Amino acid sequence: MKIIQLQLYVLICCRGAVSDQLTDLGSNVTINCDLDENEVYWILLKTPDPPTVILRSTSTSTSPFYFNKTFRKKYSVQFKHRLVINNVTSDELGVYYCMKTGLPPKLSNSTRLHFTESTQLTECYNHTIECHNHTAVEFIDQNQTQWQIIIIISAMMNGLLLIVLIGLVKVFVVGNRRSTEESQLNTDQQQSQVIEEHDLQYATMDFSKLRRNIRPSQINSTYAALNLPKS
Repeated sequence: MKIIQLQLYVLICCRGAVSDQLTDLGSNVTINCDLDENEVYWILLKTPDPPTVILRSTSTSTSPFYFNKTFRKKYSVQFKHRLVINNVTSDELGVYYCMKTGLPPKLSNSTRLHFTESTQLTECYNHTIECHNHTAVEFIDQNQTQWQIIIIISAMMNGLLLIVLIGLVKVFVVGNRRSTEESQLNTDQQQSQVIEEHDLQYATMDFSKLRRNIRPSQINSTYAALNLPKS
C-alpha cells in the first residue's frame, strides 16, 4: 500500500523542475537529494512504465532498505541521502526523485539521467551488433538442427538398407546351397541307378554266354561219369 501511495504522489507531483545529468556507459553516477529530511524515498520514473520505488534512506542508518533485492548491486546511499548508481547501463536511464512521505508529501527537483551523444551512438551500434549476432546465432542453431535431422534420417536409411542387403545375401546363399545339395543328391541317385542297371545287365549276359558254350557231348560225358556201376 505504501508503494502505491508513493507512485501516485510521483504521478501527481512530477511536474517540477527537471535537471539533466549526462553520463557515460559503465560509469558511476551520484544524484543529490535537496530535501533536508530524516527519511526519504528514491523513486525512478521511466515512461511509459509506472514509477519504481528503489529504496528508503534514513539519517540514522547507513544501510538503506531496498524494495527489491536486485537493487543492492546497483544502488547505494551516501551522506545526505545522495543516491549512487554503480556501472550505469541503459536500464538505469530515467528521471530520479527524492521524496518525503510525510504530510504533506514533498518531492525534490527531479534529475534526468541520460547518456552523452557518443555513448548513445555506441549503445545503438552495440545494440545493432547484438541483434545481428543474435540473428546469426539463431540461424546457425537452426541450420545445425536441420543438419542433425538430415544426418539422423540418412543413418536410419543406411541402416535399413544394410539390413535388407544382409537379408538378401543370406537368402541367396541359402538358396544356392540348397540347390547345390539337391543337384548333388540327384546326381548321386542317377549314378546309383546306372551302376545297378549295369551290374544287372552284366550278370544276365554272362549267364547266357555260359549256356551257349556248353555242348551236348560234354553233358553226356558228365552224366556217364556220374553213373555208378551196378552191383
